[in-house]
Amino acid sequence: MPVLADTTDVKTQARVLVKKMGAHCADDRNCFNRYHPAVKPVMTARPGQYLTFETRDALDSDLNINSLPKDVRAVDLNLVHPLTGPVHIEGAKRGDVLAITLIDIDPDEYGYTTVVPGFGFLRDRFPEPYVANWRLTRVEATSDQLPGVRVPFNGFMGTVGVMPGLPEVDAWEARETQLGKAGGVALPPQPTGALPAAVCGPNGSHKDKCLRTIPPRENGGNMDVKQMVVGTTLLLPCFVDGCGLFIGDVHYAQGDGEVAGTAIEMGAKVTVRTEIRKGMASLIKAGPHFEGGSQLKKLEPDVFHATVAYPLKKAGEVPPQHMYLNGDKIAPLTNLSEDLTVAARGSLNEMIDWLVRTYGWQPVQAYVYASVACDLRISNVVDVPNYAVTTICPLENIRK
Repeated sequence: MPVLADTTDVKTQARVLVKKMGAHCADDRNCFNRYHPAVKPVMTARPGQYLTFETRDALDSDLNINSLPKDVRAVDLNLVHPLTGPVHIEGAKRGDVLAITLIDIDPDEYGYTTVVPGFGFLRDRFPEPYVANWRLTRVEATSDQLPGVRVPFNGFMGTVGVMPGLPEVDAWEARETQLGKAGGVALPPQPTGALPAAVCGPNGSHKDKCLRTIPPRENGGNMDVKQMVVGTTLLLPCFVDGCGLFIGDVHYAQGDGEVAGTAIEMGAKVTVRTEIRKGMASLIKAGPHFEGGSQLKKLEPDVFHATVAYPLKKAGEVPPQHMYLNGDKIAPLTNLSEDLTVAARGSLNEMIDWLVRTYGWQPVQAYVYASVACDLRISNVVDVPNYAVTTICPLENIRK
């Protein structure tokens, strides 16, 4: 007689689990927080298998549902980002493209949005620490710090990428060093808190060449593209044989721009499926590509309010993003030419002020809401000198 089984027992998928172990990345042999090809794969998988990554929150933090703004000051930014992997994909070679389809995100029950002093798009306006603690389900997120707000679940991988090769490490480190010497914001290799310690730590074999994970680069990484939701496929060039796929910094929800510096950050279980597209890396030069179907339609708001702004500012003001340029020339001007950064600041500030007037929020509450739910959109880049940026905020999430 045949053995009868419930449908739960019928398996059709080959699966690989990349587990997290211990309280923090330092306790976990499957976790790292710097880029270098000397960081070895933690396991191997075949194309077509379902890969599940157990991931940590972006700050590798001890934050919890009762955390207070003072707890943000204790966060060690040297630990950003704890990433699960890398995983060697069998058959992938340098010069191929790795296609990564997001199958599922299973969120933790807790997430947070922080304002870290000195970080974020409006760091000059919001210099004090802040945290919103979120209760998460597969439906929506709620927070005592934003009463009446319900943010729908639109999870995505804030950080996902492949390992760079030695030529890429050398080239990217050189260009960022040049930028830093010119006065721009650049993050040089930092061995303190770097993992794996044997490669990137203070006594590591490549401590002066391990790249920080904060800036996204041609290998993907910390892209924070909210449209890379379940069902979309990310295309990344392989720089090393096996590609070295990693995932972390998962976001429950985010507005385009992630303006406060964080989205709704969380740990999660992320399932993807990979495919190798042989010899296709030459088609991806400036940065990653991704593709999908109707996913973008589902992200658009049902009811919204929007603000539009141009590259206008007060006389004497030098925005923080422009400090490394010639401030003597910029400061007296009240209108900059073809400047999307200043236009975005104007649009975002206008939206924050509108939310404060309309809902009686504190400015920092509006800033957090903008970071997790509102979208900065480039509206035109031709109408010189006043390029336009629009901030679009969904209103259906807010209950008065």
